[in-house]
Amino acid sequence: MKIHQRLENLGILIPEILLPKPDLDLKKWAVIACDQFTQDPAYWARTETFVGDAPSTLRLILPEIYLGQAGQAQRIRGIHETMGRYLSDTFRPPQSGLMYLERSTPYRKLRRGLLVAADLERYDWKKDAQTLIRATEGTVEDRLPPRLAVRRGAPLECSHVILLIDDEKDTLMPALGDFVKALPAAYRTELTAGSVAGWLLDQEEALTRIADSLEALAQKSFLFAVGDGNHSLAAAKAVWEEYKARNPQDLGHPCRYALVEVENLYDSGLGFEPIHRLMLGAKLEEVKNLLKKLPDSSFRRVETREELIALVSAAGVSRIGLAAGTEYGLAEFRAQQLLTEHLQPLLDEFLAEKGPGYGIDYVHGQASVFAGNYRGVGLLLPPISRAGLFKTVAHRGPGPRKSFSLGEAEEKRFYLECRRLF
Repeated sequence: MKIHQRLENLGILIPEILLPKPDLDLKKWAVIACDQFTQDPAYWARTETFVGDAPSTLRLILPEIYLGQAGQAQRIRGIHETMGRYLSDTFRPPQSGLMYLERSTPYRKLRRGLLVAADLERYDWKKDAQTLIRATEGTVEDRLPPRLAVRRGAPLECSHVILLIDDEKDTLMPALGDFVKALPAAYRTELTAGSVAGWLLDQEEALTRIADSLEALAQKSFLFAVGDGNHSLAAAKAVWEEYKARNPQDLGHPCRYALVEVENLYDSGLGFEPIHRLMLGAKLEEVKNLLKKLPDSSFRRVETREELIALVSAAGVSRIGLAAGTEYGLAEFRAQQLLTEHLQPLLDEFLAEKGPGYGIDYVHGQASVFAGNYRGVGLLLPPISRAGLFKTVAHRGPGPRKSFSLGEAEEKRFYLECRRLF
């Protein structure tokens, strides 16, 4: 069987990758995922200043901090116009192949990945999905429409989606790292947080090694779990279904596929962190009383931020930290592990009862909980374990939305590589 067919059986298309021309400033071109720093307008203002008039993926995305603001439709039209312009004057000729990636971050020296085009016919985010590619957490429905609007009719895509493989022995990515040592990098650049380099893999030996490893992993219940970019991938799936319904004869159209980075769940450079909650508009006493509804719970005051972080981070306990300005509290639970599946429905019910003036945001990193640039109560969630993620999804389906994060905010994937869609 030819290598292309073997990869297609694994839900992978070898993409035509678009990279900026060599004379472009890649540090200004590459911008962090759109769903980061949603309560930090200063971050995006600094990014705007840093990028200036240079070609940048900042012009190809809609940062979520701007969702719901006036002019959103006009901004999306501008994104599509910029994509068309970049296709005519900004990219090198497309390169056919997979791409091996190495990333450093302010927190970790080396994280490995593999850029592929994932077949959306093999993906489903519904709870009872039995597909090769599955969601790990629920979808926030009101975050889909803007992603859909950006992708519908978009001339190209750039992606922050990460799919995970369950390679506990960590055999594939280090082998690819050894293979590319003799190859020139397709690009290498500093980022505003760390650095990244990529090597094009179009050699039969490399592609065969990838197929061999993934075929072995596919003997488990499923092959890929969505680790990041759940909403972007769900939007890509919806756009493909729309296109397929209108054009049933064109089942090989580029929008059937989505550009993604594959990473190993057990990569030593991959952080696995909780996603914290900001209960916007809420008061400390309200949230304290809300958490007391959970089984076997108790609450106490904490004097300092440092003490709160230490208590929540302690191993073998189930605790949630509360921060409202300079007031801190700790909710404790007798159960060995408090899952977000118990917490999230309670928060949703609370918000439904309160109505206008209340809301929720999902933030990465402890600093966002204590930033003080929001009005409400921050919920600091405890560390979580990556072990057993695939088994849990196989047996119980996706967990609650925003259950975990692959590292801190600055470790999120940067947009860099692109692919033509329409």
